[in-house]
Amino acid sequence: MDKRTFLKSMALPLVASAGDAFAQGHTVRVVTPLPAGSSLDSVARLLSQRMSKILGDTLIVDNRAGANGVIGTMDVVRAAPDGLTLLCASNSMLAANMAFVKDMPYDPRKNVAPIGGASLTNHVLMVKANSPIHSFADFIAFAKSRPGKVSIGYSTTNVQLQIATINKLAGTQLTPIPYKGTPATLSDVIGGVLDATLTDPGNALAQSKGGQLRALAISSLKRNPATPDWPAISETLPGFDFPSWNAFAGPVGLPKAAIDKLSAAIEQAQKQKDLVDQFAALGTVPLVMGPDQLKAFIDSETAKWVKLAREANIQPQ
Repeated sequence: MDKRTFLKSMALPLVASAGDAFAQGHTVRVVTPLPAGSSLDSVARLLSQRMSKILGDTLIVDNRAGANGVIGTMDVVRAAPDGLTLLCASNSMLAANMAFVKDMPYDPRKNVAPIGGASLTNHVLMVKANSPIHSFADFIAFAKSRPGKVSIGYSTTNVQLQIATINKLAGTQLTPIPYKGTPATLSDVIGGVLDATLTDPGNALAQSKGGQLRALAISSLKRNPATPDWPAISETLPGFDFPSWNAFAGPVGLPKAAIDKLSAAIEQAQKQKDLVDQFAALGTVPLVMGPDQLKAFIDSETAKWVKLAREANIQPQ
């Protein structure tokens, strides 16, 4: 047997192994690069529970937060393409990080295998419930009267750019404070450590109903049907539009048959009425998008975020 024939024979079991991972009964790790309690975590868990039943596998969410989502994403980038490690990430990890993170160790356009869309939502600007600020206009006036002294927490690059864009469009000097995840920013607004934060609608609804925080405005161009009483920031700052999305991906080299099977399972789960209802309670909707469409979407979103960051004069750090 010559060297080439030997190497081919050695590769066959690896290919078969990758295919075997999509037989029923395996434990699949779904890495989410944000902590438990975040919107991404909730979406990942709701979809993973249903995908487990559809696929006949056990999907376990593994929270790997830190470094703007780079730690968790790199965990998947380095994983074997055997279907046992997947990524459920936000547009920060799958697009915006290219504009914000210096010496990025991965490129979402090249180093992950797109599988399917997960959810689409927005962010909500929140202040403490007993704050004298009652509207977004109040917030802008408050910030202008205290240049550089109004702190606002963020845990993703998406929100970082939203803060920079508010500063640019409104002429404010908000001070952005980085956090590992949404829960900590909420706690610090409640505790008075932060003046404000931008969070997901699910956490915003819970905190608003609980009387802890007050919602001022949302980041999408139009009002969210789940929270129609909360105005859009664009109603004060025309053109402000920062939707937030989540999607599934895997390591490069994941077999097409596996990608297609996973994508079909995601879409099947997204059609279940109870999931749609649970998403609505979080202020989000399913983002139905196959692998090819998601690939094109990641490419276009990355270009968009890089352009917006440069226009806001934000340099990678």
